[in-house]
Amino acid sequence: MTGTVYLVGAGPWDPGLITVKGLKALKKADVIIYDRLANPQLLNHAKENAERIYVGKSSDHHTHTQEEINDLLVEKAKQGLTVVRLKGGDPFVFGRGGEEAERCMEEGIPFEVIPGITSAIAVPAYAGIPVTHRDMNASFSVVTGYERKEKNEPSVSFASLARATETQVFLMGVKNLPYIVEQLRKHGRAGDTPVALVRWGTKMEQETLVGTLEDIVEKAEERNFRPPAVIVVGEVVRLREKLAWFEQKPLFGKRILVTRAREQSQSLSEKIHELGGESLEFPVIKITRPKRQAFLDQSLRRLHEYDWIVFTSVNGVKFFFSRLRELKIDIRQMAKAKIAAIGPKTAEALWEKGLLVDVIPEEYQAEGLIESLRHHVKAGDKILLPRANIARKILAVKLAEMGCEVTDADAYDTETETGNAGEIVQGLREGTIHVITFTSSSTVRNFVRSLQTVEADVTSLLKGVQIVCIGPITAQTAKESGLKVNSIAKEYTIEGLVEALKQLP
Repeated sequence: MTGTVYLVGAGPWDPGLITVKGLKALKKADVIIYDRLANPQLLNHAKENAERIYVGKSSDHHTHTQEEINDLLVEKAKQGLTVVRLKGGDPFVFGRGGEEAERCMEEGIPFEVIPGITSAIAVPAYAGIPVTHRDMNASFSVVTGYERKEKNEPSVSFASLARATETQVFLMGVKNLPYIVEQLRKHGRAGDTPVALVRWGTKMEQETLVGTLEDIVEKAEERNFRPPAVIVVGEVVRLREKLAWFEQKPLFGKRILVTRAREQSQSLSEKIHELGGESLEFPVIKITRPKRQAFLDQSLRRLHEYDWIVFTSVNGVKFFFSRLRELKIDIRQMAKAKIAAIGPKTAEALWEKGLLVDVIPEEYQAEGLIESLRHHVKAGDKILLPRANIARKILAVKLAEMGCEVTDADAYDTETETGNAGEIVQGLREGTIHVITFTSSSTVRNFVRSLQTVEADVTSLLKGVQIVCIGPITAQTAKESGLKVNSIAKEYTIEGLVEALKQLP
């Protein structure tokens, strides 16, 4: 049986700009064949076992020719696989998607086109330049800038183009900027016509250079302005001065490393993107079923005996209730127990299970929970702690000192994940990673271990990089690991961590 090929537009770079339909196709793909200008973070939505094939092209280097890409689509589809061809921007706007669709048609392979937001519109928008404005223009044109002066018969008719629309948007044209400017002026566009070059649009490195047809070539040479960039020509460029919005966001210009487990990183990454930063996910911990599963099961079968159940993380809640379902233990068995949660997110996870929390400390860490419970528990109380295998022992120890009978059961295990440590080390060496976030002591320790598989001197590697921790315990672990902590969240939550990020210089 032949599989289906989906030609999916990923939008420019911001992963939030992919369409709902495009994301749906990505999630069901068996094979993803993706470009340089499609944000690789979109691959996190793919199935775990999906094959990922990079076929990126730059102006001076192609990992695969277009014919080889076409062959790949055919080969994988004929194996009965669902194939997503993930392309930056829109597949049918200078994306060579038409050629890929033709090849599928020739081979009898079913295909669908899922349009994307073209960079011709999105990149100017992120630079504060609307491609249309009723006071300035009634039309705009999108033109390939990949045009060579020495060609005998240029495919772009500048004689028609220069006067056809008030605004022109050129894609892939930075290398040919002198030729484009020359042709526009030759065919009637005034020298004082505004021009903007927007490089790496929608990324945290977005850079905009504004000039006129008279001086933009000189300015670009002085700035050494390199591709990829979108060129906008027309009066609408003047609006940038008051409409620029993306560069004003508090985290713009910062690439922030997120070290949480893969399943938990999305919420923090989304908040970073909303504030104009770019998150780079490097999950250094992996959450798995506990090796001491039998002990947890034994504790859950005694659920009716406990006076208190104390949850210290959202993960603890998740694995606790998941195992209850698997063992077919009725939640009413815990009717006798009062419930404590270490913080509001854990309490919220319990509320989603239909349970109200009796105790939440003002300080969202073990020490705060100990002080709060001191006023509620009594000697002889039976307390269940469903926690991580590497959780600090202070909570169990202090409750035992109060005369309580404590069952400290591993609800889940936290393991080290090295992942793409080599890429992270390279990014740190090149200075493209500006901030690192830590949300627990285990993320700190595992981060250091992961990097040490590639680079022994982690401390030197992190010079110039800012480190933000979710709380004082995590910060203390970072300092003990030889890391310099720049900021600690005042509220020990993801929201508090984000606030700390916003205050960074």
